[in-house]
Amino acid sequence: MSGVRATYLAAAGLAVGVLGRPEVAAAWHEPSAVPPLTVGALAAHLARSVLQVGWYLDGPPPEGDPIGADAYYGDLEGTAEPDSALNVGVRARADEAAATGAAGVAALAAEALAALRVRLDVEPPDRRLEALGRPLLLDEYLRTRLVEVCVHVDDLGRSVPGLGDPTAQVPWAALDEAIQVLVGAAVVRHGRVAVLRALSRRELDVVDALRVL
Repeated sequence: MSGVRATYLAAAGLAVGVLGRPEVAAAWHEPSAVPPLTVGALAAHLARSVLQVGWYLDGPPPEGDPIGADAYYGDLEGTAEPDSALNVGVRARADEAAATGAAGVAALAAEALAALRVRLDVEPPDRRLEALGRPLLLDEYLRTRLVEVCVHVDDLGRSVPGLGDPTAQVPWAALDEAIQVLVGAAVVRHGRVAVLRALSRRELDVVDALRVL
């Protein structure tokens, strides 16, 4: 199994554990740290980082040259606009999934993760899938899921009283991959010079180059 796959499974395991915490269930209908999502909708969105992998693997392999994880995010439109089609769709899917309830969402995510522990060990290195209408190699898609897991585990930690700091338990390898993908996406979207300035000369960062999501 590739390093990315093992890293993803470790991070997804942590996420599934967080989803099953009683503190999350108790706060399910409360506002989250990511308005206008409730804690339940945020948790359901996190669960999709596990569920979607199996869903997309069940689809037919796509045609065309695969893109990388950086282009997957870098080419997205409307990420910073609350009322964009992208964000409206994300919220609608999260709200719909949250209606299943805390126990249901946690159980679905745990079941999907158990299946992926077997499946990711046998999928070939050149396995491709389609996500948001674009082809990616499986390992590149898992890198995008590591971004989602890391970001939204952190969001839940900031949203749910008594949950502690689950982000501190995310494997460093997962955080490294997520950071690399997000910086790469920023380069795709704004170019190397803008990212260099954002990292070194904040007063010159006129485009908020490091904001990807």
